[in-house]
Amino acid sequence: MRRCLLPFPIRGRFQVYVLEPMTQDDVDEVGQVERLCFTNPWPLSAYRRELKNPEQNSYIVLRDDPAAEHLEPDGVDGPNGEFDLIAPRPVPRRPRRFTFWPLGRRQQNVAPPPIIGFAGMWNLYDEAHITTIGVIPELRGRGLGELLFIAMVDEAIRRRVNWVTLEVRVSNVSAQALYQKYGFTVQGRRPRYYSDNNEDAFIMWSASLKDPAYLRRIEERRRRLTHRLSFDQEPSSR
Repeated sequence: MRRCLLPFPIRGRFQVYVLEPMTQDDVDEVGQVERLCFTNPWPLSAYRRELKNPEQNSYIVLRDDPAAEHLEPDGVDGPNGEFDLIAPRPVPRRPRRFTFWPLGRRQQNVAPPPIIGFAGMWNLYDEAHITTIGVIPELRGRGLGELLFIAMVDEAIRRRVNWVTLEVRVSNVSAQALYQKYGFTVQGRRPRYYSDNNEDAFIMWSASLKDPAYLRRIEERRRRLTHRLSFDQEPSSR
């Protein structure tokens, strides 16, 4: 998975969100963020174990880098032959689709910007199962959870699976509404799935990722998300 840097204007300056693969070095910080998000966080050992099997698991982090002064926009490949970061460039007046823009690299002597969200997914035969999505509480309602969600859907498409599945608390109406926007439907229920309060979980499935009409629906949702992140930075229920 390539690393993607998305610059958006906020109050006359760039707000830069960086999506990149989670690494072992990120696990401690991810654990701190997860404890802000959930009452029953995973043990750090679970993340470390999952990251050892990238063929079967996909985990990403979302970083907030307002200044982006550490970026070198020269388009040079990273040390492992992969693109590191996308260099910031002027934001167009009109909304545009997400793209992997020309890439730069992070200066080696600069610490990475803070993690503000994360997501993970298992790859199970012809199905991808989203295991977790979290955004720090003070940045919820800005479309960042949706950004992480669509990144997981994109990764499922890249891996050529047929469906995406997930569990969601029966009380989490806002998350259910997000998934429904992307064509997910409730296909089952797991009694007392969540150990913190014994709450049930709905099992939700996407439509077929091989269906051209469904892929067009995802692209339309992506276009709307791009517009929202570019021009609407205040919390929203949309």
